[in-house]
Amino acid sequence: MGFYYELLNREVKTDGSQVAHYRPTENTQGAWNENEQHMAPATGVICAELEKFQPRDDMRIGRISLDILGMIHLDDFQITTRVIRPGKTIELLESVFEAKGKTCIVASTWRLITEDTSEIAGLEDKPIPSYKNLPDWQGMTLWNGGYIRSVSEHIKVAEHRPGKGSGWMTNQLDMVKGEPTSSFVKLMGMVDTMNGVVMRQEIPFSHVFPNVDLQIHLYRIPTGTWLGLEVEQQYGKDGIGLTSSVLHDEEGPFGHAEQILTIRKMP
Repeated sequence: MGFYYELLNREVKTDGSQVAHYRPTENTQGAWNENEQHMAPATGVICAELEKFQPRDDMRIGRISLDILGMIHLDDFQITTRVIRPGKTIELLESVFEAKGKTCIVASTWRLITEDTSEIAGLEDKPIPSYKNLPDWQGMTLWNGGYIRSVSEHIKVAEHRPGKGSGWMTNQLDMVKGEPTSSFVKLMGMVDTMNGVVMRQEIPFSHVFPNVDLQIHLYRIPTGTWLGLEVEQQYGKDGIGLTSSVLHDEEGPFGHAEQILTIRKMP
């Protein structure tokens, strides 16, 4: 099995922060630029660091908010994770992804206390058809980059039209060489793919529409290796758009994700 990243070293500093140095493989290569990483595996490796940072059995991640501050260079990088709001029941973590001396991504993560609320649990999101009975979809092969190649042969679609659709994806790679990839890391490492699944334009595009952030809210920690995406993509009239998705695993829906888009005429 291949992998997205190679860990060079990881250490805990005297102030409690965790610093990890990584080398990306070609499997992380982005769709818009061959010299940058795709945000999907970059999200996954940040989540891998979050899993290892001061774990607590009585808390779990409820929200991850990632802002993309610049090009995610296809080069060695480091992730620094620290607590910026400690607490017994609620804590806020910060992860800073830096490459070539510049900050590329800043992620803030709320970790929340857990307790048994099964007696009042209820969801409005509905399951989508299982990937087990769906046809393969080759639409993602229209995109470039090593990351898209890693998932493009493992996509199944329930419905699809420009701007709206649902389907499933997985990949056969570990997130980090030599480290187990949990379901949480595996699935979080594919969420950002949603922006390219239901494009409102035909290829060749007249406009580019990269996202500048990724917001993930989780009312359940996911399981398994298949990510279900129920996606809508909307373009406003002034150059700003929004891609939204309900997130699913084999047990059903587990959260939501959104990306704000900057829409610009193709150079």
